[in-house]
Amino acid sequence: MKTSYKNISLKILKWTGITIAGVLLLLFLIPLLFPGKVASEVKKIANERLDTKLDFSKSKLSFFTHFPSLTVSLDDLSMTGSAPFSNDTLLKAEQVAFGINLKRLIFDNEVKINKLYVSDALINIMVNQKGQANYNIYIAPEDRKDEKNDPNAPEEGTAIRLERIDLKNCHVKYNDRSAKILVDAKGFNYIGKGNLSEDIFDLNTNAKIDNLDFFYDRTGYLRRKNVSANLITRINTHALSFILQKNELHINKLPLKFTGLFTILKDGYKINIKAASENTTVKDLLSVMPPEYLTWLEKTEVSGRSDLLFTFKGNYNVAKKQKPNLAFNLKIDNGAVNYKNAPVPLTDFQMDLNAILPELDMEQLLVNLRTFKFKVGEKDYFNAYLRSKGFNEMMIDASVKGALDLAVVDAALGLNSLELKGILKTNIQAKGLFSTSKKLFPKTIGGIALHNGWLKTNSYPNPITDITFVANVLNKAGTYQDLIVAVAPASFVFEGNPMYVNATLSDFSDLAYNAKIKGELNVGRIYQVFSQKGIDITGYAKADLSLKGKQSYATTGQYHKLDNRGTLLLKNIKATSELFPKAFFIKQGNFRFQNEKMWFEKFYASYGKSDFDINGYLLNTINYFLESHGTLSGNFNMKSKLINVDEFMALEKGENKDRNIEVDYAKEDHPKMSGVVIVPKNLNVSLNANADKVEYNGLILNKLSGKVGIAKEGFYLEKATFSIIDCILGIDASYKDESPTSAHFDAHFTAKDFSVQRAYKEIPMFHDMVTVAEKAQGIISVDYKVKGDLNGNMGPIYESLEGGGTINLSDVQVKGLKLFDGISSKTGQKGLDNPDMKGIEINSSIDNNLIHVEPFTFSVASFRPTIKGTTSFDGLLDLRMRLGLPPFGIIGFPIVITGTHEDPKIKIFSKTGQKIDEAVYDEKHNKVIREEKVSKPKNAKSNENKNSK
Repeated sequence: MKTSYKNISLKILKWTGITIAGVLLLLFLIPLLFPGKVASEVKKIANERLDTKLDFSKSKLSFFTHFPSLTVSLDDLSMTGSAPFSNDTLLKAEQVAFGINLKRLIFDNEVKINKLYVSDALINIMVNQKGQANYNIYIAPEDRKDEKNDPNAPEEGTAIRLERIDLKNCHVKYNDRSAKILVDAKGFNYIGKGNLSEDIFDLNTNAKIDNLDFFYDRTGYLRRKNVSANLITRINTHALSFILQKNELHINKLPLKFTGLFTILKDGYKINIKAASENTTVKDLLSVMPPEYLTWLEKTEVSGRSDLLFTFKGNYNVAKKQKPNLAFNLKIDNGAVNYKNAPVPLTDFQMDLNAILPELDMEQLLVNLRTFKFKVGEKDYFNAYLRSKGFNEMMIDASVKGALDLAVVDAALGLNSLELKGILKTNIQAKGLFSTSKKLFPKTIGGIALHNGWLKTNSYPNPITDITFVANVLNKAGTYQDLIVAVAPASFVFEGNPMYVNATLSDFSDLAYNAKIKGELNVGRIYQVFSQKGIDITGYAKADLSLKGKQSYATTGQYHKLDNRGTLLLKNIKATSELFPKAFFIKQGNFRFQNEKMWFEKFYASYGKSDFDINGYLLNTINYFLESHGTLSGNFNMKSKLINVDEFMALEKGENKDRNIEVDYAKEDHPKMSGVVIVPKNLNVSLNANADKVEYNGLILNKLSGKVGIAKEGFYLEKATFSIIDCILGIDASYKDESPTSAHFDAHFTAKDFSVQRAYKEIPMFHDMVTVAEKAQGIISVDYKVKGDLNGNMGPIYESLEGGGTINLSDVQVKGLKLFDGISSKTGQKGLDNPDMKGIEINSSIDNNLIHVEPFTFSVASFRPTIKGTTSFDGLLDLRMRLGLPPFGIIGFPIVITGTHEDPKIKIFSKTGQKIDEAVYDEKHNKVIREEKVSKPKNAKSNENKNSK
């Protein structure tokens, strides 16, 4: 019996070993049996189903990459997006693996992908301002394309056939400019399982995000938050519709439950989502605050209950101007804050806020802050409510009332980085319509006062003291005309220096002002009080100003009614503008106010490497600062040792963090471009300029003098001259930026007696327009007008150029030019290959990438050639020559020159040339349109490369 058991055990072990060995053998053999099949099928699927550029370093078929699944792995994979993002990355991953259905592979010899694994990847989803997205790379199968003709077929896209989606350590970035939303998720880990082969299935999801940032309209609402989610989502693959059934989410400690529907449409999406965090503690709610406040939260006793509700419902379609409705509601009851057992806590905090944004339209914004109140101790209180409708035209009903001892509030809240003292009292009621266009202001009465104020931060050792601020506002009729604002007095002391402001403003429809400002301030030190990391501001300001008048006195020329006088002194001030990448540094600025003029008596400033010494005046300065669309006029004399134009280009790297949003978007879209110079639109200023040196795009211009101006139409030069390549160049020009990456120019150049060889080597535009100059030596003069567009590197777009003029050859020798060498060889006449040209005038015009040369005649070796025709910036030739024979050139024969400058084709006794297609420049869409496509000769120059110079 024992022998029988032993035999059975041995047989079991034997067959178990054989089975295990067989399985292991299959694990090694199957990838060896099907590698070509699987790889070719994956490539076929990618080519048939994806409209994208797909690259990877190597592929591998194995059971062991994601055991026990058989997967084909693609290492170092990169994938671009759909138009118009075809040059931008959609996916870049260390490895992407596709799980293969083993049964279908072995028995049906078919490759069916049923799993997707992505690791260490950047998933970069982008939507532009027109609502076009980069993820539309999937091409619908033929059977699904047929459904487009079926009126009963769903509007949405095609099916997805997966059983598992596994994302590991990914960086997911969603940048939707049309909705002004940016989501940046780092350390994104996701596992989704379900019967994804069905048309409708439930997807079970576990997701974790190490760091989540959420921005709306460039304002960060969530930063560096930890997120975990447990979701069950019903997915309809025919409609690409997602039904959120059970979705539990944690943002730090705040729990959120999601329910609803999300459906991807052809031109947008349909959404109906509700997110709620009900009966949560206020402390859990505060855990979603920015990271720098979380340490404070750990040391603070916070109590109270909160309810949070968020809904997002509707269709999103840019073409149809459809956007969903957004609603938000937050309630807090019985809130209290007590930092480190403060003597008096903040108690009875209540808040009831409801906000609705119909169709994501700010003009329909509804805000109802029913309650916002708290107490500090027995006496101090704050109570406010606000009901508003609209944005630019806003109906308002608001009240703010309170009396606070700021030192007590500071202790209760534990404002570690800030120390406050003083008695703050406010009582303001406002009701009515606010509209700048209709000059309406809510009926308002009340004021705000701060006495014995004191402010100190951790950034600077000394406080701002003796802060007094008393402001009253009154408006009985609800119009701009009836509005009165009085600030009397406002004062503070900093570093022993007092600062006083007294001002009364009335009749805002024609603003009457009466203000006195006196004091001196160390701007650098007071900025340190409010210092922000990464920004450094220094400087000194001293003011003694008395300003009195009406807005209309300046606009109507009644300057004698103005009483503006006093002085303003600035030293070592750093100032930034959203239009420029670098900061302006004002070394010294002495300003004197005299009625309508603000005189610059001593003004020394620098910008990067550039320096400016300016004196003159500005007109209408008060009105300019009071009006949002005011224009500032002025006339100056300016001296400079160096002006570096390249540093003003909008996309250049710099320290300015507060860039214009259009500039930010352009920098993201064109990372290799420097951008064009953006001219402020509200200036009308002229300067009589003298600059020792101007640097622009590799050119060095010396001794610039002339009139330089900035107007609403852009930037202009008038009767300007400067030295370049040892000659005086005269220029009248205008310049207008059209976007951060495009501009238009119109210029008239004159230059006499300069070296043609130096011009060819040192001036890029001359190099490309006068290509024959490569083989020329001597002196020439130019009188030329040209206009066109500039690209994102401030270089000319040659297809856009138009103009014409004259090139005068004073004394030029041409040696080694293939064109004349070829003519000499073809005709058998020596001496034609190295002509000397004296007193020759060549007239030409430019249009649509072509240069049209009018007939000109010269003498060489007793011959009289006459040349005319067309050449292009691409290097193509279509020239006609009549070679006049000795003695007087009365008799001659025709020659046609085609091909390129590098490889000319010469035909004697011929009149048949080659057609050179025009390159019509579509200025509106910033692209080139060619009516006929002809293949470029092998040696033709690339105009695309020229445009990038």
